[in-house]
Amino acid sequence: MSDGVETLAAAIASADRVVALTGAGISVPSGIPDFRTPGTGLWANVDPMEVAHIDAWRSDPARFWGFYSRRLASLGEVAPNDAHRALVTMQESGHLHAVVTQNVDRLHRAAGTRDPIEVHGSIATASCLACGGRAELERVLVMIDEADDGVPRCNCGQPLKPDVVLFGEFLPEEALERAYALAAVADVLLCIGTSLEVYPIAQLPDITASAGGEVALVTIGPTAWDDRALVKLDGDVVDELHALVDALGGAP
Repeated sequence: MSDGVETLAAAIASADRVVALTGAGISVPSGIPDFRTPGTGLWANVDPMEVAHIDAWRSDPARFWGFYSRRLASLGEVAPNDAHRALVTMQESGHLHAVVTQNVDRLHRAAGTRDPIEVHGSIATASCLACGGRAELERVLVMIDEADDGVPRCNCGQPLKPDVVLFGEFLPEEALERAYALAAVADVLLCIGTSLEVYPIAQLPDITASAGGEVALVTIGPTAWDDRALVKLDGDVVDELHALVDALGGAP
């Protein structure tokens, strides 16, 4: 067991509130590419402002869904990995108070995390901005297959929009407020698989540190917090979280 794992485990064991903030890196072992890795990242070969912006959905829903339907189909087929399950173990043992995630893949919920705060929304549903109608992911995928133009539509005839935060949209206010409030009371903010580059969520470590809490990193690649964090674990996310759970005493 590394010194970093022991240091982090000791901090978590003595904390009243530990909050996890997760990004794309926690889902990579499930087979989901991250966003920015050259050659393999989701945005490596496409301009997100052209295909994943709210204006793209409004102006050309067929092109938008041509890109996004492939993402929905791929995400719908993946399963949680042992990193997701490690956080469930920590929550069940009382070592983890809450999970805030930037991911839209539903994997924290599928793993059994209680009430994950999905600040970028979720692929679980798609909604009609005209009448408020909503459809579950499985139904949306059927609509895409059945539509001549590949656009899933509400019963009112308007295109559906996935319930994820697209470029050009604000984060859901309730989820953002909950994330801020949790960061402010966290004794330890455990940042997992995130580069801490995407705002406003990248502000959470500052909120925790300003309130007297510690920031810890479990992520590969540089972040702005590398020199300020209590500890940085930069190995495989599954291995690091397994080691952390073991150091905390394992399953409840």
